[in-house]
Amino acid sequence: MKNIFENLDKTLEHRVRLQIASVLAANESYDFNALKELLNSTDGNLATHLKALEREKYISISKSFIEKKPNTRYKITERGRVAFKKHIDAMEELIKQQRK
Repeated sequence: MKNIFENLDKTLEHRVRLQIASVLAANESYDFNALKELLNSTDGNLATHLKALEREKYISISKSFIEKKPNTRYKITERGRVAFKKHIDAMEELIKQQRK
C-alpha cells in the first residue's frame, strides 16, 4: 500500500506557510504588512516563512516605494501554485481514505 503522506509537501506542512500560500493563491499579490496583519504574525516569524517559500521558488518578491516608504509584495509562482494544489489534493485524498 502506498504511503499517502508522501504526497504532502514538506514546505507547506507548516501552518503559517500554508496560510501564506492560500492567501497568495487567492489573490494577485499581497504586501508584507497586510500579510502580517492578516496572519497575526510577527515580523521575524513571517519573514522566516516567506524566506522558506522563496527558497523553494514558491513565491516571487517585488520591492518598491510607496510615498517614500519601502513596500515588499509577494506573489505565488507557477511552481508554488502547482505545489499548493498537489498539497491540497493530497490532504483531500488523506481525508477521503480515513472515511473508508
